[in-house]
Amino acid sequence: MELVDLPNIGPVLADNLKQIGIETPEALRRMGPEAAWLAIRDRVDPGACLHQLQALAGAAAGVPKKELPPVRKAELKAFFDAHKR
Repeated sequence: MELVDLPNIGPVLADNLKQIGIETPEALRRMGPEAAWLAIRDRVDPGACLHQLQALAGAAAGVPKKELPPVRKAELKAFFDAHKR
């Protein structure tokens, strides 16, 4: 399975993931969406947004980001807010 086969992962986000060393869905799950998002923001895309974080979380869970449970969305929003620059 390729990164682009995951929900929410298009060519640009897949390229961002590869630039931080994530080549497979399993590698994304091992690193975790929060850590992957931080690495993308710090090394590739300083403007990485909440939607990208939610996309990574959905991809790691195997669901479209709109299907993330409200509790998980709230956790991601809190994480995003805590790591604003």
